[in-house]
Amino acid sequence: MGIYKKIMILLFVYILVFTIIGCEELAELDEPDIGVEVAEGEVESMKLEEYIEGVVAGEMKEGWPENAYAAQAIIARSYAMKFMEENDTDTISADFREAQEYKPEQITEEISEAVQKTRGELAKYEDRYIKGWFHASAGGHTTTAKVGLAYEDEEPPYIHPVESPDEESPEDVQNWTVSVSAEEIENVLSDMGYEIGQLEDVEIVDKDETGRIIDFNFVGSEESIEVKAANFRVEYDSQVLKSTKIDELNKENDNYEFSGSGFGHGVGLSQWGAYKMALEDEAPEDIVKHYFKDIEVIQAYE
Repeated sequence: MGIYKKIMILLFVYILVFTIIGCEELAELDEPDIGVEVAEGEVESMKLEEYIEGVVAGEMKEGWPENAYAAQAIIARSYAMKFMEENDTDTISADFREAQEYKPEQITEEISEAVQKTRGELAKYEDRYIKGWFHASAGGHTTTAKVGLAYEDEEPPYIHPVESPDEESPEDVQNWTVSVSAEEIENVLSDMGYEIGQLEDVEIVDKDETGRIIDFNFVGSEESIEVKAANFRVEYDSQVLKSTKIDELNKENDNYEFSGSGFGHGVGLSQWGAYKMALEDEAPEDIVKHYFKDIEVIQAYE
């Protein structure tokens, strides 16, 4: 056998082996088995896709476009895998206050089909699962993790403010006003470890480019304290003080009126934005890539 043929055979074998190994790496992950803590001390074992169906049902409304559900499924998988990786566990809570809302009783045929459409798809940045943050409505523009979540670590490189088509959201999400008494604010600050005496005023210290408040200054009879707006919102009630995208703050006697737009922390995927993009036939993967910069959506398992 001539030297040329030997080289060609060796090259063919090398390419074949490399291809096989590459394919194995691409499909190295089987669908994970996970535990879902449905109640304190009560954990149910299930496949990841079963869990994702329950999350999409819990986090999105019935009757939404298929591609909005499918985009949420990609984010929910990524969130779950990142959560379990960071906490070195195969168990995740069904409570939205700890992880993601899990409502299997609300699963519809449409949701199941949408989840199946993106089965095994995960979002990664430089080969690591992304923090799959999402919220109801960005009020037209998403924000950074530092502002929306008062995130203390380095800002993830794939998180960046983008315009969000949230105009399909309900009127009470697009524009809302909530009145909070001085006593309520004092109690919230006390729960956060701040004793300022009697509240005398609430001031907006600064805002980001999207109009979200970064810090509040609470002026008290004993002292004043600056608090991250995102932290105050969660401690007060994130379902009532819907976002930190606040246009006006007015004092009426002993009450403070916050008027704003949007619902949620404003970081990552906006569900009402995904709704609008899905109506315009945007692919689930493209919806996710709109909200997360320089990521790839991979097929982790079949």
